[in-house]
Amino acid sequence: MGKIIFYEDRNFQGRSYDCMSDCTDISSYLSRVGSVRVESGCFMVYERNSYMGNQFFMRKGEYHDMQRMMSMGMMFDTIRSCRMIPPYRGSYRMRIYERDNFGGQMYELMDDCDSIMDRYRMSDCQSCHVMDGHWLFYEQAHYRGRMAYFRPGEYRSFRDMGYSNMRFMSMRRITDMC
Repeated sequence: MGKIIFYEDRNFQGRSYDCMSDCTDISSYLSRVGSVRVESGCFMVYERNSYMGNQFFMRKGEYHDMQRMMSMGMMFDTIRSCRMIPPYRGSYRMRIYERDNFGGQMYELMDDCDSIMDRYRMSDCQSCHVMDGHWLFYEQAHYRGRMAYFRPGEYRSFRDMGYSNMRFMSMRRITDMC
C-alpha cells in the first residue's frame, strides 16, 4: 500500500498528517500543506475537498515546498484531498468518445496517446469507458497542462463531472510501480 505525509510548512516542518488511503478533507488535520513526502505508492492530490478541483499526480519522492510543486506542473497552491492509486500490473484498455454519453467518434486505446488530434484527427473527447488500468488525461497535447485521473469505470460526461471548460487532448497510462 502507499503512504503520503503532508506537512504544514516547507521543508517537512510543522505538524504532519500521515495518510495511507483516500482522504476527502486534509484541512480537518492540517490548516495548510507546505510540503509533501510520498514514501510509497502513487497519489492524486486535489485542490478542493472531496476530490474536486485541479489535480496533480505524485509518485514516490520529496516535495519540499508548494512553489517547487507548481514549477513541476501543479496548477494550484493548496492541497485539500488525496486519492491513493492502487497498484496495477495488468493490461490497459479504454475507449474515448468525441461526445457525451459515448457519442460521436470512438477510438480504443491500449497505450499512451500524446495527441488525439494527431493520432485520430479528433478535436475533442467528452466521455470515456476505462475497461482496464488507471489513466491520466491531460488538457494539452504531449502530456501538458491540467490533468485528471480516471480509474476503471464509465464516464458519460466530463462536463457533468466538472470539466466543462477543459478539453482533454492526451492520455497516459499510470505504469509506475504504485
